[in-house]
Amino acid sequence: MTVVVVGNGMAGSRFVGELRARDAATPVTVFGAEAERPYNRVLLPDVLAGVTRPDRIGLVDAAWYASHRVDARLGVEVTRIDRAARSVHASDGTVTPYGTLVLATGSTAFIPPLPGLRGGTPEGALVFRTLDDCRRITELAGPARRAAVVGGGLLGIEAARGLQGRGLDVTVLHLAGHLMERQLDPAAGRVLARTLAALGIATRLQADVAGLRTAGGAVTGVELALPGGGTEVVGADLVILSCGVRPEVRLARDAGLAIGRAVIVDDELRSVTDPSVRAIGECSEHRDEVYGLVAPAWEQAEVLAGLLSGTEPAARFTGARRITRLKAAGIELASMGETHFGDDDDDVEVVRFTDAARGTYKKAVIREGRLIGAILLGETSAAGTLTRLYDRAAPLPAERLGLLFPGAGGAAEAGSPVRMPDAATVCHCNNVSKGRILACWRAGARAAGDVARETRAGTGCGGCRETVEGIVAWLAGQDAAGVA
Repeated sequence: MTVVVVGNGMAGSRFVGELRARDAATPVTVFGAEAERPYNRVLLPDVLAGVTRPDRIGLVDAAWYASHRVDARLGVEVTRIDRAARSVHASDGTVTPYGTLVLATGSTAFIPPLPGLRGGTPEGALVFRTLDDCRRITELAGPARRAAVVGGGLLGIEAARGLQGRGLDVTVLHLAGHLMERQLDPAAGRVLARTLAALGIATRLQADVAGLRTAGGAVTGVELALPGGGTEVVGADLVILSCGVRPEVRLARDAGLAIGRAVIVDDELRSVTDPSVRAIGECSEHRDEVYGLVAPAWEQAEVLAGLLSGTEPAARFTGARRITRLKAAGIELASMGETHFGDDDDDVEVVRFTDAARGTYKKAVIREGRLIGAILLGETSAAGTLTRLYDRAAPLPAERLGLLFPGAGGAAEAGSPVRMPDAATVCHCNNVSKGRILACWRAGARAAGDVARETRAGTGCGGCRETVEGIVAWLAGQDAAGVA
C-alpha cells in the first residue's frame, strides 16, 4: 500500500520523517515541486536579513532519503490526480499508483490583480515565499536604494526588517488601520509602528494600492489612491508583495475533492470526499479552520503518521491553538488567541501595560479565570508562562500582575527553569516538554545543539531557543554543583 505524498515542504517532509520513524517498510514516494531539499520556511526572514545562511535551514540531510528508503522526486510537480485509478501523473511523464495519497501542497502567495501586475510581475517586484524568492530579493537588494513592502502582516514586517538591515530605505504600505491586524489590537499596532520607525522603517496605514509604476519593464514605485481623489507615488526600485497567501488546492479541486477554503478533512485528516486521500498543513481545512502556522501542521503530520503506520490507531487531530511569534531583528513579539477584546467588553477581563516610548506593550485577555489571548511586544519574558497557561486553559493566579511580569506579585509560575514544571511545553512547534529535555540531558546531551538534534526543540520557529539554552545552562550549573 504505497503512500504517495504531494508536497515536500514543512508539512510533507515532517510527515515522511514521522512515518519512517514508526514504519520502515511501507513504500513511500514524495513529490516536491521545488528542487531544493525541504527547508524551514519560518527561518527565511533570517536568511533575508543575512544572519543565517541558506544551507543552515535544511530540514533533512541530502542523503536521508536513500538511507530511509524514500523515493524522493525533487523538482517534479504532480500535474493530475486520477482518483479512479488511484494514481498521480507528474511533470516528468511518470504515473505513480498510491494506496494512500497525502496532499501537503501548502499555500501560494497572493498577487492582487492590479495595474502593473497583470500578466506577471515586473523586474524588481517579488513575493517572499520560497528560498528562491529569498535569493532573488537578496540579489536585487544589492544595487537597490528604496524598497516598498505591500502588506503589513507578519511576513511583510519580517521582510521589511530584513531589507532595512541590508541598508535600504523601506516603507511598509498597509491597507488596514493598524499593522498585523489579525494578531494585534490597534494599540499594539501603534506601538509596533513606532518601533519600526525607530529602526528606520516608515509605515503608511490605510494605504490603498492602485498599482505599480514601471519604466522599461522594471518597477519604479507603488501608486496609492488618495481618499479625496487622485494618486500618490511612493518611489521604490524594489517592491515586495506580501498580500497574504491562498491554500494551493488546484490539484484537489480538479480531482473533485470537497473544497472550502482548502481541502476539507475530518479528525483523521481524511478528505470528506475520498478516504484514500488525506491532507495536512496549509492546504487542509479542519472544522472550518485553515492553519497557517508550523506547529499545527507538524501536529497533523504526527497524527497522520500514527494512523497510517498503525502505531497510534486512536490518534485524532481535534484542532490547535494559534500562537504567533514575529521573527525580526530588534523586535520581540508574541501573540496568541483572542487579542482584540477591550475594556468595554463585559464578559472578559483585560490586563494591559503600555510604554510606547520604549516600544513595550503587554496585554492579557481573561474569560472565566482562563487566559484566552495575549500580546507581548518589546519585552517577552512572560511568553513562556502565558503560552503554557493559554495552551492548558489552566486557572490563573489571583494576582494578575505576574502574568505580564514573571515573578512580580507572587505569581505561581515563572519562566525560570527552576520553577518551570517538568510537564511544561518548551517547544510548541515540536511539542517538547522540559521533562523531555531533562531526560535528554541525563542521556548525555550536554549542549543546546545536542538537545535540538535529539528532541527537535528550537528547530521550528526558533522562538524557544533562548529557553532551551537557559534550561541547558541551568542543568550545567546544577551538574557542576553536584545537584543534577
